[in-house]
Amino acid sequence: MKTEPTAASPCGGPRRGRPRSEAAEQAIFAAVEELMAGGASLAELTVEGIATAAGVGKATIYRRWPNKEALLVDMVSRLEEPLPESTGSIRGDLVAMVEYMRQRGLAKRSRWVLKAALGQMHSWPELHAAYRERVIAPRRQAAREVIRRGVAEGELRSDLDEELLGDLLIGPILARSVLWDDSDLDDPQLAGRMVDALLGGLAGPALR
Repeated sequence: MKTEPTAASPCGGPRRGRPRSEAAEQAIFAAVEELMAGGASLAELTVEGIATAAGVGKATIYRRWPNKEALLVDMVSRLEEPLPESTGSIRGDLVAMVEYMRQRGLAKRSRWVLKAALGQMHSWPELHAAYRERVIAPRRQAAREVIRRGVAEGELRSDLDEELLGDLLIGPILARSVLWDDSDLDDPQLAGRMVDALLGGLAGPALR
């Protein structure tokens, strides 16, 4: 009889121990997407149903994830691209961060399963909290590090707190990615134009 695994957190990361099978994981992730394509919501997904659709046993899933929630966080996380590396300049790094969000917005449009999963995740507090910790927090930390370097090097104002600067940088591209389905996310120059507008300031001649 199978013994259910235990975990310190209900949405913890994948379990370690036995060697992982990439083929099995790909089949499991594909099964989740297939089930959602068939109309299943996140709440309706079960480990049993996922295992059956993937052609694996439940033990195969439980060797990798302590529960369904951890599996779903991993599935959504794998759809995220790696955070951009430093370009060597503050402007370049700011553009890279905005470009990363632009590309993510385009992926959300084209990957309906990502859009559906993120939309439903808000109704699951523990699942949403795990996603914020695994995906959103590292992204915000990366932006803060760029801003801190910009302030230290005198390229960004030091009289504004870094959280506000981060919101001014990321807020506009988030609005276009999340709120405006018909926005110009397909413009490859959008990130550069946004950053240059912010760096140049918004005040016109009458206010200078």
